[in-house]
Amino acid sequence: MTAGYAVEPHHHADVSGGWLRAATFGAMDGLVTNIALIAGVGGGGVSRHTLILTGVAGLVAGAISMGIGEWTSVRTQNDQVAAELAKELRELRLNPDGEAAELVAMWTARGLPEDLARQVAEVLKHHPEQALRVHAQEELGVVPDELPSPWTAASSSFVCFSAGAVIPLLTYLLGFDSLWLALAVGGIGLFTAGVIVARFTRQSWWRSGLRQLLLGAAAAAATYGIGLLLTG
Repeated sequence: MTAGYAVEPHHHADVSGGWLRAATFGAMDGLVTNIALIAGVGGGGVSRHTLILTGVAGLVAGAISMGIGEWTSVRTQNDQVAAELAKELRELRLNPDGEAAELVAMWTARGLPEDLARQVAEVLKHHPEQALRVHAQEELGVVPDELPSPWTAASSSFVCFSAGAVIPLLTYLLGFDSLWLALAVGGIGLFTAGVIVARFTRQSWWRSGLRQLLLGAAAAAATYGIGLLLTG
């Protein structure tokens, strides 16, 4: 270590585990789906019992659908990456010189001195596994041993959708019979979810919260209008 300089550790959020996107999307989808669903059937003038049944059915169906969809999506993406990695490893073993030349071309295009690029590429030729990791990052934009987990994505989406979807149902489950109170609680949930997301993304908390609130309000207004129209 160079005298007089201390290496400060950097701590970064886990952005490759597959849970944050799925959790965020699940919670927002659960909130918006059931807020809009409740607004739609509430606008149609159904009973409290029917509204609760509709909301619970939407929660269960949506959570299962989200979980299956996330698992399938992430698993398919990982399978595609695995196929590309197998192809790349085969090329590294059959044509190491050509693959090294590809790295040299990419690095020099980014401003790395050609001599240094060739030196590093030559070293990697004798270490196929490390070369594969470098090629995967350079050509595919992925880290082979840091692919997202389908199960993590599925479970995060399932749980967070359920948590989001139950919020606009809370007032009805507690015995209240006011559609506007339920929608107000749902709106608070949307704003809060936006604020939580802002903590991960370091965006303005009030803008993030307001954005989610306005998007949910637009969905609720649309379905409420449809409910009125179909029963008017």
